[in-house]
Amino acid sequence: MATGNTKVSSIQTLCAEIGSVESTSLNQDGPYSPQEHSENPDSLLLQRIFREDAVLNDSFRLLPHRRNYVLPVTYSKNPNQTPYNIAYGDAVRDGAIDNTEIKFQISLKFPIASELFLPNDQLAFGFTSLSLWQAYNSDLSAPFRETNYEPEVFYAAPLNWRPLNVDSTLFSVGFAHQSNGQGGSLSRSWNRINADFVWEKGNFVFGLRSWWRITEDERLDPAMFTGRDNPDLEDYLGKFEFNTIYRTNSHELGVLLRKSFDSGDKSYLQVDWTFPLWGQIRGYAQYVNGYGESLIDYNAKIERFGIGILLSDLL
Repeated sequence: MATGNTKVSSIQTLCAEIGSVESTSLNQDGPYSPQEHSENPDSLLLQRIFREDAVLNDSFRLLPHRRNYVLPVTYSKNPNQTPYNIAYGDAVRDGAIDNTEIKFQISLKFPIASELFLPNDQLAFGFTSLSLWQAYNSDLSAPFRETNYEPEVFYAAPLNWRPLNVDSTLFSVGFAHQSNGQGGSLSRSWNRINADFVWEKGNFVFGLRSWWRITEDERLDPAMFTGRDNPDLEDYLGKFEFNTIYRTNSHELGVLLRKSFDSGDKSYLQVDWTFPLWGQIRGYAQYVNGYGESLIDYNAKIERFGIGILLSDLL
């Protein structure tokens, strides 16, 4: 599972390529039927787990991790120019960064092993790439302004613990590295241990993630390749985030909240709405406001709205 743009990573839907496998496995009284193995066969969380179990023996096992989407049009009222002014000086004038850009995310995971300690548990490797592309900025030759790379290894398992009479509970713990692949003053990265709890109640799913940053020696010279980037990152991102998802009919609404209690008003809000368009094509609208949308903007307050196409949803 993952931070930020995300969220409840171990319970997302599978890609269309394996849709036929999912449908067959979920509608028969076979070894992966939630009707046979669960007290709550309508649980969205457990349906996700059983769908993934159904393809574990396939030779091709790349599954969606977080949301996969393309937002061809996003608008930010206050793009962050400062890092590029510092890195390139007069070569990038003020106002050179367009307000309009493309945002897209590719997020996949590969199950490594299952049934290790608990029924339906899973050890997996995940990879998420989030890109901000100045595709309409001909003055700067349409560069990719920022790309964040996040490989991770995590263990996830459903639990019988059901506080407040929730329908189901999922726990996940793992290690993640996130960086933007840049050097010098544009370099951003951090390593952390994540722990997640996810609860389902009716059509709602609630998730709480906390993390512990793995300390490194501070980088004394921006030209060095070793040492810790952005040592004040947690002053803006805090140490935990909360997200909730509501699924009704074919619509999915999500809210992600992050707050730093060490630095005053540093917070982040993301609102997501996914909806049917035609056939298997789904639309996606996203609004963000706050600090930490991407690593390059972790210490800048960004407000952005975008709309586009969803490739895989969370539930």
